[in-house]
Formats: sequence, structure tokens, C-alpha cells
Amino acid sequence: MLSVDASLLVDNPLDAGPAARALEEAGYDGAYTFEGRHDPFMPLLAAAATTSRLQLSTGIAVALARNPMLLANLGYDLQLASGGRFVLGLGSQIRPHIEKRFSATWSQPAARMREMVLAIRSIWACWQERKALDFRGEFYTHTLMTPFFDPGPNPHGLPPIHLAGVGPAMTEMAGEVGDGFLVHPFNTPAFVAEDLLPALARGRARPGALATPLTVSCQVIVATGDSATERASSLQMARAQVAFYASTPAYAPVLARHGWADVQPRLNVLSKQGEWQQMAALLSDELLECVVVQGDPETAGEAIRARCEGWCTRVSPVVYGGDASAASRLVRAIKGG
Repeated sequence: MLSVDASLLVDNPLDAGPAARALEEAGYDGAYTFEGRHDPFMPLLAAAATTSRLQLSTGIAVALARNPMLLANLGYDLQLASGGRFVLGLGSQIRPHIEKRFSATWSQPAARMREMVLAIRSIWACWQERKALDFRGEFYTHTLMTPFFDPGPNPHGLPPIHLAGVGPAMTEMAGEVGDGFLVHPFNTPAFVAEDLLPALARGRARPGALATPLTVSCQVIVATGDSATERASSLQMARAQVAFYASTPAYAPVLARHGWADVQPRLNVLSKQGEWQQMAALLSDELLECVVVQGDPETAGEAIRARCEGWCTRVSPVVYGGDASAASRLVRAIKGG
């Protein structure tokens, strides 16, 4: 049975406590934050204090805006605070954000992300297994750990590291070193089957790759409602989000899989002009149907289950439309209840 996760989107980190508890009571299996208007780590500390079984994860935190020691500390502490329920979800973001938003270094993103993961695990091995810290890479070097800064073994073990990606290089790298993979919401069944899963398999087949099973979590955009009018309104909201994703060059492989590569440059130009309505109008109904699951909560839930069963471990519906009751119905339908 698929596990179902939900976004933990709050305006104040303290609000994440009651929000996470409500998700747990509604039947969700996990809650995730992301790098948006607020830091993705702080809300999870509040969520850890009010829940007992919910998996808590960053989905994602921008790795290349941080360093391995910082992420190792955050991952260790949230694993400790949650009693072993934390997942460190990391993504690379894209060059303009890394350089212009975070004022950080962008170079060889897949290689840098790979080394980031290995460096974090090296730091954790120092604390957990009492190994000497001696990590020397191309991008990161960690060779100093005194007793004052060493928290010692985590009684709940170490959190898994899940990585996000769209392009083949990043996806293969994630298949090699990640405990899990996070599928971006801008995806289609054909892209997953013909591009993403083969790339993950190639990564897992690399010499020295992790031998444990790879957890795959997939976000799915959903436009739902009980009436045709409600569903049409929800679909318009989803259309705007899909247009934004499709305008981003990093997500062009999804469009290319379907022969829609020419759409991305046109959308990108409009995005720089702030022409959001024109962007949404450029999307064909065929494209939208491939990306967005549509229907009432029961129909949509069954469609998500059919779309994800067999290759996916966890699913995160990104829902447009409906209320709290509709969300609960959607969860039950995904789980087959």
C-alpha cells in the first residue's frame, strides 16, 4: 500500500506543531517542508514535538546553498528530536537561485551533490561509528572534529538521505548514493517509465553504489472538486503552476519526452515578462492531462494509485481545490480504502 504524505506549509514555524498533528489525525503517513518563503528545517522541530508516527522530511532543502557540516548537524538533531522519524531531503535548485538568491557557488551540480552526500555520511560516521573525520573531496574538505563538537552516536540511528532530480545526470547520481529519490511534481507517466526509472537503475548499478532498496517518493499534481465547476476552477489553478514549471529549462526533459520541447523557450520568455496568464494559455489540454490528475477525490485517488503503484513507495498529492474533507477522501482512495 502506498504511503501518503502532505505538505506542511505554514507562515510561522510554531504553527507546524498543530498542523502536523492534524495531518497525522487525518491519516497521512508523512509531512514535508520545502525551501519556500521560510526555512524548511525549523517547522519540523515543532512538528516533531506534537506527533508520534508521522514521517517528517525536507522535500526539499537546497543543498548547494549550505555545507555538509551544517546539514549533518541539522539532520542529526531532527532525527534526535523526532525519535528517528526524519528524512533529509535535498535538491540542487538551479543556477540563478544558487548564485543570485543564495550568493553561493554553482559548478558541476551533480558531482557537487554527490560529494555533499558522501561528506555528510563521513561526518555522521565520525559521530556514530567513532571513525576519524578525514573527508577530502574536490568541493568539500572535513578533517577537524574535536570532542566539544562531537554529539556522539544518535540513539535513533542516522536519517536517510533522499535526493531530488529531473535530468539524467542528477537522477543517476541520486540512484548511486541516495537512500531515496524525490520525483518532482512536474512529471508524466511516460517520463517516469522511460527516463527517470532507467536513470535511477543505472545509478544503482554503478560500482560502489548503495545496495539497499531505493525509496521513491512521487509528488502528483491534483485538480479536484465534487462538481464540474469546482474541478474546472481547480484545473485553472493547476494550469498556472504547470506553466511555471514548464518554463524552467531544468525541467525541459519532461516536455522533450512528449515532443513538446518547443514550448519551454516560449514559456521562459513570457515568465521573464511576467505574462503569467499567457503562459497558462500556451499549455495544451493534452499536456495538462499528462501532468495533472483530475476528478472528484475518489476518482483522483484511484487514478493516483493506478499511476504510482508498482514503482513508487510514497506519494505526495499536490492538491488544488477541495477542502479538508476532500483531502481525507483523497487519502483514503489512494490507499484503496
